[in-house]
Amino acid sequence: MHAEQLKLSSQKWMHAALTAFSQGSDSYDFAVHHAGIAAEHLLKAYLASLHPALIVEAKDFDSLLHATGHGVHASAPASRAKTIGLTEAHARVHKILRKQISIDQRAFIPVANARNGVAHSGIHDVAEVQTVFTTCLRLADPVLEELKIDPETYWGPYRALHDRLIEEQVRQTRIDVETMLVNARSIFWQRFGRLSDSERKVVLATITSHPAVSMAREVPQQCPACDSQGWLAGEVEVGREGAYLVTHVCACSACDLEVGGEMLWHLGDLAGDVPLDDDPEDYLSAYEDDDGDIRFGR
Repeated sequence: MHAEQLKLSSQKWMHAALTAFSQGSDSYDFAVHHAGIAAEHLLKAYLASLHPALIVEAKDFDSLLHATGHGVHASAPASRAKTIGLTEAHARVHKILRKQISIDQRAFIPVANARNGVAHSGIHDVAEVQTVFTTCLRLADPVLEELKIDPETYWGPYRALHDRLIEEQVRQTRIDVETMLVNARSIFWQRFGRLSDSERKVVLATITSHPAVSMAREVPQQCPACDSQGWLAGEVEVGREGAYLVTHVCACSACDLEVGGEMLWHLGDLAGDVPLDDDPEDYLSAYEDDDGDIRFGR
């Protein structure tokens, strides 16, 4: 549960992952597995730097006792303390560092699947190796900055490989986004190009009046492809300043555009949190405290 130990472990596993990746396709299973462990330990290092209890399974009381310095009262030794897994570690850190980390839960799922697939079944999706591996590298960078770890020290002799892989990933993502925009514009003009401006306005008002994608909450947003009314959809979080939308998808019924995950970061401000006028208490769960009073909390 010590942040320093987790930092060193993450670096060791990441170097092993980079070595395996550089050895070619026969070692890709080791690469994604080791990179997943490195990412998990780095995420936990950040959480543990805030407080060790943040990496503990919330329902395991003995583990919480050890994490809070009261292990003398625990019925199990510290070596049996239960900590959270990779997916939950990412979810917790992303909740705190949302503005620094562009990789959301959906984009992170392939990483967890690849690591767990190799660990438990000896299998992984070969077609996703480079994406999974590069996602781990990109996830690490902002966490290293928060932990004030020197990137040159962490990446060591693999810094050049790290930089090249990320550059290729970013370039490919930009190409994919531009391709989606071009295709959406083409669909839009195929559908509505023959209509007069007044006719098009009436038709679009009907087509775009309802969210193109249904999630916990949707808000209108001008489509970046065809300028019609599109929609942002996602989950709602409650912070000190009220409720806000955590955007997962931008979609438009007029041109069939649907962009999600980290691709949103290539569409200007669409990946940012959107303040809502909703009452924050609408998104808080009611619970009964020890005195029998009803309170609200997430």
